[in-house]
Parts: sequence; C-alpha cells; structure tokens
Amino acid sequence: MHFYKYQGAGNDFILVDNRDQAINHENPAWIASICDRRFGVGADGMMFLQSREGYDFEMVYYNSDGKPSSMCGNGGRCIVAFAKHMGVIKSETNFLAVDGPHYAKVSEEGNWVSLQMIDVQSIINDGKAQVLDTGSPHYVVTTAGLSGKDVYSEGRSIRYNETYKDTGINVNFVEDMNDHYFVRTYERGVEDETFACGTGVTAVALAMAKAKGQSGDIYTKIKVLGGNLNIRFHHDGKKFSNIFLEGPAEYVFEGDIK
Repeated sequence: MHFYKYQGAGNDFILVDNRDQAINHENPAWIASICDRRFGVGADGMMFLQSREGYDFEMVYYNSDGKPSSMCGNGGRCIVAFAKHMGVIKSETNFLAVDGPHYAKVSEEGNWVSLQMIDVQSIINDGKAQVLDTGSPHYVVTTAGLSGKDVYSEGRSIRYNETYKDTGINVNFVEDMNDHYFVRTYERGVEDETFACGTGVTAVALAMAKAKGQSGDIYTKIKVLGGNLNIRFHHDGKKFSNIFLEGPAEYVFEGDIK
C-alpha cells in the first residue's frame, strides 16, 4: 500500500488514495498498528480519499486508536492539500466528511488551506468551562501558566470523568495572550496531547468570542505547540456561521507498507 504523510501545525496524518476502493480499511487493529509511532509509520490519524458522487471526494478518517472519528479539522485541511497534490482538485473543493459537506480553498503552492467548518448553534456551560460541537465535541477552559500545565493528566481526568467517559470529549486549555490565544489540547481517540487540534482551536475561538460578548465578523489568531492557526467567523449574538479554519498543510514524505 502506498501512503503519504502530511502534517498541519504538527498534527500529523497518514493519507491513502483509495478511489479505486482496493483497500478495506474497516480494521481498527491494522490502522492502529500503522499509526503506532514505534512499530508503524506513526501519526495522530489515518485518512482515505475516496470517490463520492456529487462531491470532489470523500474524507474517511480514523483516529490513531483505529476507530472511526468525528470531524478532524487539521486532517480536513491536509486531505485538501493531498487532493490537490493528486490532481483531484485545483484551488477550490467541495468534499464530504463525517459531519457533512465542506468547502475549502487551497493556495497555489498547495501548503495553505482555508477550510469551512460547520455552523455552531449553541454553547453550553459546564461549571467554568464551555462545551460545544465544531464537528467534534469540545470542552474549553481558560487557564494561566499554560506552558507549564500537565495537559495530559488534567485533560485525561476530564475526558474520563462521569459526564464524558462514555463518549469522550476533547479538552482544550486556553490562555489569553492579548493579541492571540495559546491553546493546548488533549484529544480523545489519540488519548494524548497533540501538537494541534483544528476543531479544538475553532471551538476555542467561538467560546472566547461568546465569553467576551463579541459579535460581527471576528478574526482570531491561535498559537499551538505545532505552530499558528487562524479562525475567522461571523457571530450574530446567537449563531456562529461562515467559520473558516486556516493554516499550513504540508507534505512530509511518502512510502510503501505491507
């Protein structure tokens, strides 16, 4: 099987062109073994680009535990860059993901992608945290001294508490740095902190806008361990729409694996 490795702000993925449907990928143990960083290729997740009538392609995504996942924002940006590399699209695309249709635009160089995310209707409170779904469920909590926080332990304790242990939730810690937000995320399915989480930084941008009472067209800069991402959206005071996750999506290497 020929595969490609891509990364978006340090969130890394294995991608496979499966338009001919030659690969039966409904095999969690097999996918987990390929995503293993010691015994396989190593990645936060694995994606298959497949044909789908009415769309340029379909994105089929698995977390590194081998299980099907909800929407992955950085994965979505990487598969768009991959689709351009493979000649499936040029500069714009409409593709299908697990949470529905997505529009995206990719730079001429193919390494910067703007991905439209689903609209968000509501944000609820869980104590001092905010909970919302941006294609995947997210828990957003503000903190200080984030660079020194034990994100793995604290994130894991929230992800496996009585409220969220059955279906899981992604836990985002955010520190307001005035001109940007610094975000670190514990991801379910990966069951560890990742260098970036696309749906997570999207959730943070929306949650912080609500917390600050911001409305209109909003542009938010986010710093993650793997680099920088941008979120732009419109907030009418209730609904969040025209949400775009923007950032790098870069080819790393390719190879063959049995």
